Amino acid sequence: MKVLVGIPTSFHKEYCLNEFSKEIKELTYQNKEIIFVDNSLNDDYLKKIKSLGFNVIKGPYFDAPVQRISASRNVIIDKAIKENFDYILFLDQDTIPLKDSIEKFLKANNPVICGVVFSRAKSIDGKPAYTPNVYKVIPSDKELPDMVELSQEEIASNKLLRVVSCGGACIFVSREVFTKIRFREDLKQFEDRWFCIDLYKNKIPLYCDTSIRCKHLVLNREYIWRDGKLIRKE
Repeated sequence: MKVLVGIPTSFHKEYCLNEFSKEIKELTYQNKEIIFVDNSLNDDYLKKIKSLGFNVIKGPYFDAPVQRISASRNVIIDKAIKENFDYILFLDQDTIPLKDSIEKFLKANNPVICGVVFSRAKSIDGKPAYTPNVYKVIPSDKELPDMVELSQEEIASNKLLRVVSCGGACIFVSREVFTKIRFREDLKQFEDRWFCIDLYKNKIPLYCDTSIRCKHLVLNREYIWRDGKLIRKE
């Protein structure tokens, strides 16, 4: 199987470029291509990525960061379809999967599978807590079901679990999925949330391989999300 590793990115991820680039070269699956899509306003960051030996495409720039990310993901999809890749592994540039993640995803043989990426949050007592950005269904009669994060026990199970929503930081998708849906450039939700909604509506099953627990390079972020915008940390 031919796999495209697609990484939408921009200048605000420069803080982790060196560590990410070193780790991504360690992916063990051979029949793959790695491509960055840089949606920064100018070409400065693109040149830095190229200097590390990677292929990089200039993605479209929009004022809204969410729209830039969606458009960059769709650029990756267009390349995969045009060049007959079988699967796309979407990675955020601050997310490092296991070295054998592609082999694990392929073995599961499902159209869409995510890894586990922990988000940083604050617990009730004010201490940092890390929660998995993967959700299972709470059964209901609603058009879009309620959902709850996978439990720590489920994450530790190392099992392949049916889920209903996940972040887009580490998600493995068959090319066939994109004959039905793409990433929406809609500002009402993040692009990964829309993608999971569209999977659900099209009855395309989504799974999580809980054995693929990714390193998330969040501690040294220079920018944060606030009200749909990237804001430099004070």
